[in-house]
Amino acid sequence: MKKQTKVILIVVILALVAVAYFYPRVNQNAGPAGIPSSSAPAGGGPAQELPVNVIKLKKETLNNQLQVTGTILPNESVNLRSEISGLVTKINFKEGQYVTKGTPLVYLNDEELQAQYQRLQYTQKLFQTQENRQKQLLAREAISQEEYDIALNQYNTALADIKLVEAQLEKTVVRAPFNGILGLRFISEGSVIGTQDVITSVVNIDPIKIEFSIPERYASQVSVGSPIYFSNESSKEEVQGTVYAFEPQIDLATRTLKLRAQSPNKGGKFLPGMFVKIRFILEVKEDALMVPAEAVIPELEGYKVFIATADGKVEQRRIEIGTRTESHVQVLSGLNEGDLVLTTGVMQARQGMSIKPTIIN
Repeated sequence: MKKQTKVILIVVILALVAVAYFYPRVNQNAGPAGIPSSSAPAGGGPAQELPVNVIKLKKETLNNQLQVTGTILPNESVNLRSEISGLVTKINFKEGQYVTKGTPLVYLNDEELQAQYQRLQYTQKLFQTQENRQKQLLAREAISQEEYDIALNQYNTALADIKLVEAQLEKTVVRAPFNGILGLRFISEGSVIGTQDVITSVVNIDPIKIEFSIPERYASQVSVGSPIYFSNESSKEEVQGTVYAFEPQIDLATRTLKLRAQSPNKGGKFLPGMFVKIRFILEVKEDALMVPAEAVIPELEGYKVFIATADGKVEQRRIEIGTRTESHVQVLSGLNEGDLVLTTGVMQARQGMSIKPTIIN
């Protein structure tokens, strides 16, 4: 009996300890009639206001732009070759040298042509003398018109032969076709070169051209004179360029439109072949209403935002959106300048809910 009495006493004591421990916690978490406090505010006070951040809408300038990539092209570029075959007698340039249009760069052996030229000059003088003599005789009617015409034809033929040799002599000197920088040299003095042998390259890099493509849906917004801003990995500073031409057709393989822009390159900062990042300005809108992207909530029927009313309540507005940027969305309808749009708490906000708004810039 004593053993059973001890067990009963232990059970009773444990029960009293459990009641004493749990009963106060139940009362703390319960409202009137045992309702949990989360459903009824303590003391029967008003519902707690939701703290949110809002922005005041104002009209801004919107640059509707595309982020694309492109390639730097030279303004002019050519692999320099000779028009005729011949022995290189003199090289008149240094690699990397800047040259102007018409500068002689390479001389080929012209001894044979010079000899032909000298012989034709003697022949031309002879025929010129004969033509003058025949003209005088014709004036005195001492010869026929036919005899004079033969002498005149011989003289004119000699002049044509001289011009032909002069043109061939001109080809023995290879000149710079335009202003530019010379590349590496691929010939040496004493070598015999043909018309397919590359002498060097000539590249004009001021100004430069920028080639890039945009999706076909933006083709109607392209115009000559549109500005672009580009930069490369070596320099994050953007440089402005201007579109000067574009293809009159869409590329069927990529469904894109190819454009070219031009930009000054005084210091030679950009070189042909460089990869660049481009901001292409499609259009500029001066009175756009822009809201942060996090404030816009997509729905099946479109988009909506929440605004703060004058009495500190939440109001839902359906909106129509336009252009998107990296961080903002253009609102075409549904909002007005001066509206306070919620940027935080949009997932907790409900129509008519009390809020505590804080206006941020």
